[in-house]
Amino acid sequence: MDTFLRYLAVAGGGAAGAVLRYVINLSGLSKTAQPFPAATFVINVTGCFVIGFFLTLAEERIPVNPHLRLAIAVGFVGAYTTFSTFEYEAVRLVDSGKLPYAAAYVLLSLVLGYGAVLGGMFCARRIERAPGGAFQTSSISAGSRAVIGHEPDLSDESIDVDPVAIKDPHNRGAVPSDPDKRIS
Repeated sequence: MDTFLRYLAVAGGGAAGAVLRYVINLSGLSKTAQPFPAATFVINVTGCFVIGFFLTLAEERIPVNPHLRLAIAVGFVGAYTTFSTFEYEAVRLVDSGKLPYAAAYVLLSLVLGYGAVLGGMFCARRIERAPGGAFQTSSISAGSRAVIGHEPDLSDESIDVDPVAIKDPHNRGAVPSDPDKRIS
């Protein structure tokens, strides 16, 4: 049953991410800076911010249910961001002889995407640590560490759903699931 819930979480988040991506592509943004692919650019940079913010928040500040983590980090951001479209649009710009646009698109996407991830992480770290939270119902694998470059993999195997123990966000080990017995 838990495997089904994980798939359902990814599917639900993916549906929301795909719809938002579609709405942004339909907006006037896609026509504002032609031939520069502004809609895809905005989607990718904001997706970088969202994943940087959410995963840092989930790892360092607020314990997050693993199903919600899968829904947002894998489902929503995975469907929302558009790396393959980014690559295709860059190649099309090169093929059409618009090298300055292609170079600007690739360079700005990489630099601002990287900056957006850092910005999301920075914003998440400004939030006070929460001793508990509405989303805290399960544990994250004991191997996870809140260090840049050492985030746990987002695959199903990296998230341990245990309804009894809750992983302490401060990496002090598992604590009882009863809120009255938690260590602050």
